[in-house]
Amino acid sequence: MNKIGKVYLVGAGPGDPGLFTLKGKSLLERAEVVIYDYLANPELLKFCPESAEFIYVGKKGGAHTFPQEEINKLLVKKAKEGKCVVRLKGGDPFLFGRGGEELEELVREGVSFEVVPGITSGIAVPAYAGIPVTHRDYTSTLALITGHEAEDKEETKIDFRALSRLGTLVFFMGVKNLPHIINNLLKEGKSPDTPCAAIQWGTTPRQKTAEGTLSTIMDKVKEKGITAPAIIVVGEVVKLRESFNWFEKRPLFGKKILITRTREQASKLRRALEEYGAEVYEVPTIEVRPLITGNTHEILKNLRNYDWIVFTSENGIRLFFETLMKLGLDLRALYNLKIAVIGPATYEALKQFYLNADIKPEKNFTQEGLAEAFQKVEVKGKRVLLVRAKVAREVLPESLKAQGAEVEILPIYETLCPETSGAKLKEVFTEKIDALTFTSSSTVENFFKLLKEAELDLPEEVVLASIGPVTSETLRRFGYEPTLEAKEYTISGLVSAMVDFFVRR
Repeated sequence: MNKIGKVYLVGAGPGDPGLFTLKGKSLLERAEVVIYDYLANPELLKFCPESAEFIYVGKKGGAHTFPQEEINKLLVKKAKEGKCVVRLKGGDPFLFGRGGEELEELVREGVSFEVVPGITSGIAVPAYAGIPVTHRDYTSTLALITGHEAEDKEETKIDFRALSRLGTLVFFMGVKNLPHIINNLLKEGKSPDTPCAAIQWGTTPRQKTAEGTLSTIMDKVKEKGITAPAIIVVGEVVKLRESFNWFEKRPLFGKKILITRTREQASKLRRALEEYGAEVYEVPTIEVRPLITGNTHEILKNLRNYDWIVFTSENGIRLFFETLMKLGLDLRALYNLKIAVIGPATYEALKQFYLNADIKPEKNFTQEGLAEAFQKVEVKGKRVLLVRAKVAREVLPESLKAQGAEVEILPIYETLCPETSGAKLKEVFTEKIDALTFTSSSTVENFFKLLKEAELDLPEEVVLASIGPVTSETLRRFGYEPTLEAKEYTISGLVSAMVDFFVRR
């Protein structure tokens, strides 16, 4: 019996991936084929299995990669191959998105389908610009209108006379036809003093807003350089933007920041920066490769031989416990051990395994800080297992040995420079980058290695943000003074330092 395919018509929302629906995410996680549009945020594709087939069918500025008829046939073809097909469309698929036409083809061909609505940009984009589309003191009526009708229409079917009597008007795809829209509204009696706003790339870090009135908005749009994709809002509610404009007032809004952490660790820093409004680019300069050998297994099977175990990174904790579990062991293997960690991030990573640390530096989250914390503990004659990267500074083991401890190093991973990051760096550097973040000496060393291999120069006036003194010293070794350094040597400390810097500037 042949597998029966199905098409899921899914709204990708207005642009911010955080506004994507949970049901849409669930479908992408099991999609076999994803057919997506220009306005569907590519970040959403990260939810898909690696085995998924991706087909881009978007159109930009009237240029179609696939005519609509071919898209319809493609949906049918993939479904009849027995595939789980997600048709990912910007905004909501039934609001000026031709989703209805695609379903008509599926119905004709007897293909099973479901519809997952998306948050429409007609409401979300004004909200991110500080404009509520309705308000009891201003209007209780709202119209959503296409500013780009079918090309084969000889005259408009939009009833501008009726629209001129309504409260809030939201035009989709209306920038190109803005003069036509304004002229028709004025002709039908709309006041030239009616507030108006044009919002490009709404709900994303690239959001740009021009505001004025029907008589001035064309000039304002030209001044701001607003082009498609944009939403046009007409109505008294636009006045509320002055006090409601929250999104564009965030401290890092409009800043383009490149982060150099490992792909696995980038998410925490990325989320924090995006929360403050930054547009974040990822170029991982570190790839973590496990170093699990027979000696590793032997040590883990005999943890009872040690008195202390020390973790200096989240990666070390993760790989240590993954290996422990694969050997059929569990937390009981650590029953006689005391545990030390280098800082808050490793402390929190340890807690994920329901363990607390006996030692953690209070302020200085470096090897020096941990060595200082150990000064308060008697370790003479004690056996210490130090779980770390293959290549690391020797400050901590030397300090412990000086106290009389017997130190054994377990190199559980090594850090490499990802092969694909050079091309990614070239791509990112086509943008004007405002800041680079460095969270370890390795990120600095590998970044400058990539920079040299890609034959690129460091952008002028770029902010170099360092997580702490050790990383800063590595930057200086390459001839660059860090622009800022975190007071607390953590991701949150780094983000706080960046916010403080840009707010002051």
